[in-house]
Amino acid sequence: MWSKTTLKSLAVPGGVLLLAVALLLYSGWLTLALPALSFLYYCALLGGMFLAWRFHSSRTFFALLVLFLAQEAIALFGGGQVSPGTPGWVAVQAVAVLVPLDFVLIAWMHEGGFTVSGTAPVGLMLFVQFVIVAVLCRAAEGVPSPAVHVHRAAAFSLPSYALLAFAAPGIVLLTRLLFTGKPIDSALLWSLSAFFLSLHFTGTPRVSITYSATAACILAASIIENSYLLAYHDELTTLPSRRAFKDALLRLQAPYSIAVVDIDHFKRFNDTYGHDTGDQVLRLVAAGLAGVSGGGQAYRCGGEEFNILFAGKTTPQVVDHLEQLRATIESSDFRMRSGDRRQIARGPDRRNARSGGRARKGTAIRQLAQQSASAALSVTVSIGVASSAKEKSDPEDVLQAADKALYRAKGNGRNRVETASSARRRTRVKTAGIA
Repeated sequence: MWSKTTLKSLAVPGGVLLLAVALLLYSGWLTLALPALSFLYYCALLGGMFLAWRFHSSRTFFALLVLFLAQEAIALFGGGQVSPGTPGWVAVQAVAVLVPLDFVLIAWMHEGGFTVSGTAPVGLMLFVQFVIVAVLCRAAEGVPSPAVHVHRAAAFSLPSYALLAFAAPGIVLLTRLLFTGKPIDSALLWSLSAFFLSLHFTGTPRVSITYSATAACILAASIIENSYLLAYHDELTTLPSRRAFKDALLRLQAPYSIAVVDIDHFKRFNDTYGHDTGDQVLRLVAAGLAGVSGGGQAYRCGGEEFNILFAGKTTPQVVDHLEQLRATIESSDFRMRSGDRRQIARGPDRRNARSGGRARKGTAIRQLAQQSASAALSVTVSIGVASSAKEKSDPEDVLQAADKALYRAKGNGRNRVETASSARRRTRVKTAGIA
């Protein structure tokens, strides 16, 4: 959970943005007037909602809507004056409980876009909450407020139950972020923190509206961050994608090494056990590649093929690390999840009507899959590696050399590491039928 990638998703961009705003406020460098800050708040809010709608991010949209309703409830019932015993203070207490709970519910929402069936229940829930806050504030209007003078620049001390309402959901969101590492979970956590500071400084309108605008900006930035991840990271394995690999090649400087990794017999394995199980295998191998030692960076470049870049390393310096990686994947205990669709009898298979030998072979493989459903399956990889030969070596040439070494590893029995500089066999390696 505490990997480098997870820690980066925890801090960027929400944590960095909130820290920057806090430093600007306490250093006195933020000198904008309240009307300008309010304008920026509404720009961040509306801009974030537009981005959420454009990218079909219903969870971000509803989180921004919750912030908007909470801020409007305080402004509407507070009337510009929030002090203990007033309707505005009741609104602050109410939203201090409701907003954290809403954020937790939004975190566990299914991202279903803006369909009527998906948005109507959430919209109804927010409407009911707003009505409840309105009723509580109206009831407080008839109650005489105590003679308590609160200075405009003083920070409010929220009740203990309100602090608990923020702390518990904050821990839940943090735990979820450590497991998922998704931008939306990071944004919900830091946006909730910014909103807490907004309530804490309700007595200082400039500070309060600044933190509210920060909360909206964090949610809007999560949409951009998520778009970046989709463009440069593989969604299934979370490894950097082919686009990220191509960008990394442009920045390479000799010496460097490129390793090409391929899962042995993956196509046959995928056809036998089903695509769901094949996805599990890809995740298993990707997890091993992500932890490769020697300073390597793994990428998924398509299908069952992965590449690893070793900047500043030559072939002799990376072979041991690749051999360790190969052994780690081979020794991994992989067990299929129960209920795979390919293990359930589906009646006659139309493909059995083809050639008799192929039909018998396919039937035998499926029977073997059904008999060994609960047994551990062996997953191995073949690896080819090449290094830059000179200062101006072309990365594409190095990649082709590594690819040839990979085919040599497959031809020599698979589950091995071959280098581009290793001695070649005289006989040609037949590549037909290699998975």
